[in-house]
Amino acid sequence: MKAVELNKPEQFGRVAVMMGGSAAEREVSLRSGAAVYEALKRKGVDAVAIDVTGSPIEALAGQKFDRVFNIIHGRGGEDGVLQGVLEVLDIPYTGSGVMASALTMDKLRTKLCWQGYGLVTPKWCLLKDESDLDDCIEKLGFPVIVKPAQEGSSIGMSKASNRDELLTALSVAAKYRCDVYAEAWVSGKEYTVAVLDGEALPVIRLETPNTFYDYEAKYQATTTQYHCPCGLSQDQELFIRDLAVTACKVVGVKGWGRVDVFIDDLGQYQLIEVNTVPGMTDHSLVPMAARQAGMDFEELVWRILETSCG
Repeated sequence: MKAVELNKPEQFGRVAVMMGGSAAEREVSLRSGAAVYEALKRKGVDAVAIDVTGSPIEALAGQKFDRVFNIIHGRGGEDGVLQGVLEVLDIPYTGSGVMASALTMDKLRTKLCWQGYGLVTPKWCLLKDESDLDDCIEKLGFPVIVKPAQEGSSIGMSKASNRDELLTALSVAAKYRCDVYAEAWVSGKEYTVAVLDGEALPVIRLETPNTFYDYEAKYQATTTQYHCPCGLSQDQELFIRDLAVTACKVVGVKGWGRVDVFIDDLGQYQLIEVNTVPGMTDHSLVPMAARQAGMDFEELVWRILETSCG
């Protein structure tokens, strides 16, 4: 279902911009939230910034809102918890519903869904403890990238090129209290595709001198390069955009999101993950893709808010 197009800011009513949260991505969320809040105010929307530091129920208590712009990244905001609260309170909100939010927050379950649909994603091994390392090495070889399954912004991720590094990477990722897995290292070019209201925006190619596109490369570095246009042929760009839309549909993503894809050295398209509450900071990718499509930040934020009216 397409979003309802609104012409006047008062049609949105009173909007809570929920940001912060208590997950590892809290600081990024606060920056995203501040940018969204200021953009809505510039557009004349009756927006209220809410920094969620504990229970989202307490954060909303005693106030009347007509809808929520959810910009809480990570667990507590992107994993179905906040969505469930808002469903119970009967408050419309931006982004995906309970099921898709919970599913896509877990990278492993997302990969299983994609694999079941026939979409390609890198091979992986679940790592519960040190006893799993040798089986992982036999199955995947080196190098691999080790990830906590329920964190975003590359938090807790490490590349491992030998057994000692794999053990260290497991220890780092295990601190985030969720499943940990090793994923086969993909040599090739990395792309990201923003999807807004069921349509893909222009593709961005990411290039960093870092070992991989890590937290520092995403939010702090001045050496990360963003190529948009991405350099693909028209047919390749259309294919990867269609792939991103399909990847979202398979796991039930609605409203907006961002899909990360590699094209490996053999030309194989490999899906990495989907983000259902992408960043909206000055380093963020969705605003960059929107600009390439002729949409400024204020219009993008307006369009995302419209998806809560569908």
